[in-house]
Amino acid sequence: MAGMAMAAGLTGCLDETLPTNRVTQDQMQDSPLAGEAMLSGIPAWLNEAQKVRDGAHDDFGYPAMMLIRNLMCDDFTYSPSEYIIHFEQYATYDAYLGPDYGPLQRVWNFHYKYVQACNLAIDAVAEDDPDETNQAFRSVGHAFRAHAYLDLAQMYEFLENGQTSNINSDGNNVLHLTVPIVTEKTTDAESKNNPRVTREAMFEFIKSDLDRAETYIAKAARISKGYPDLGVVYGLKARMYMWVEDYAKAKEYARKAIDAASAAGCYPLTAEQWHDTTTGFNTLTTPAWMWGEQLTKEDRAVTTGIINWTSWMSGETTYGYSYANGEGPRMMLSKRYYDRLSDSDFRKLTWKAPEGSALSGQEKFISHETFDPMPAYGSLKFRPGNGNISSYSEGSAVAWPLMRIEEMYFIEAEAAAHTAPAEGKTLLEAFMTQYRDADYQCRVSDKDAVIDEIIFQKLIELWGEGLMYFDYKRLGRSITRAYADTNFPSNTRFNVTGRAGWQNLCITIGEQRNNTALMGFNNPNPAGLYTPVK
Repeated sequence: MAGMAMAAGLTGCLDETLPTNRVTQDQMQDSPLAGEAMLSGIPAWLNEAQKVRDGAHDDFGYPAMMLIRNLMCDDFTYSPSEYIIHFEQYATYDAYLGPDYGPLQRVWNFHYKYVQACNLAIDAVAEDDPDETNQAFRSVGHAFRAHAYLDLAQMYEFLENGQTSNINSDGNNVLHLTVPIVTEKTTDAESKNNPRVTREAMFEFIKSDLDRAETYIAKAARISKGYPDLGVVYGLKARMYMWVEDYAKAKEYARKAIDAASAAGCYPLTAEQWHDTTTGFNTLTTPAWMWGEQLTKEDRAVTTGIINWTSWMSGETTYGYSYANGEGPRMMLSKRYYDRLSDSDFRKLTWKAPEGSALSGQEKFISHETFDPMPAYGSLKFRPGNGNISSYSEGSAVAWPLMRIEEMYFIEAEAAAHTAPAEGKTLLEAFMTQYRDADYQCRVSDKDAVIDEIIFQKLIELWGEGLMYFDYKRLGRSITRAYADTNFPSNTRFNVTGRAGWQNLCITIGEQRNNTALMGFNNPNPAGLYTPVK
């Protein structure tokens, strides 16, 4: 297929730097929404393709970051294909996932450019502006920035694991160090000597952004679901408190998010909405979506034809990487999780049933052309726009989710279970029987087993949405990919007891050279420490 070359730059050593400092408005003028309010530059950046590094086929904005995180767990896999080379490092943990190479540099650069876009929006309104509408505008920028830093903090914070030590090769203790903080006030000189901050300092910074957003964001009408509202702010606070394991506050804010979103017309997806072949997981107006972003046919991610979310995540197109004339990497649920899920749960039809099994033939699909060659457990979740499998200008001009109301129900249940397992179990059963499977019963009662069941149901619910990585890392959840009849490719079959060291991302060498405070304080490099189980 045209454009699917094995790009040499994908795994080559890169020395591109991205100063973690302020940017000027001129640096954002290539935004497709240039000339509008600076705030619009943030969703524009989240949707951008090939802006972190020219020609990279793993560079299509925030959705690419979601796919990267998917690949670092054990619920998400793909069928073997030469085309997976663009993302394979995030699943194989070879030498190219170290600080000297491109894959992690793109993660770092993307997120700090996200921060820069937020800083521009925040700086567009004076901190002491007396106009409440202007302050509401500024607070949206603070909410976006909190999201960016919450992701960064969780990805780069060093947590203990069985493969790498918190004392790095330079003899420094990096336990609970996150990333440098860059605000709209950070100078160029400060950015060149800007250390990683502790978990506590990062928490206070993120909380201050969200507190400001909570105070002001409702004082102006929401522009669209592409921008956070009060319910999203509550949801971000729930995620934040889960990160630091303040489960009482996480439960409180998850419920606030549910109540605020419900008042705005949100409710969990029905089976019909979930499995709709034209609007399934691709429509911003979907009632369950609290927050998401919309691609248009003019966006670069769409006009590339294949460097976008649908190309990689929808196995039902005939033009994308996932299909690639029948030779692409179809995204799949792990077989062991598929087998664990009850046949009475309508979500199980999200993935192609094995031939001859009880659910085979009950799946809703668009065309035999793409469904028939799909492997068992292949995904039907993310439908191409309007069900168009052949035209990328329509099929890839979709919305993708940043927050759904269902996530908040699972946060509430898990947070409760950490201190009151019976309450967590009750909350899980209430959600499941009302919204997912009328026959559902949680058959365990001890704390660890209840939490494991909640996380299992959550990973089924949020599969492919880039969120489960954070739970895996926080909980130290083991990785199990090698098992009888596994559907993981042979070079990704790792079994790791407890937290995987690869979930502590390394900082790029380019950024270390640019910011001297980072020298000697990198996370240990886990690349190459893992051997696939034969």
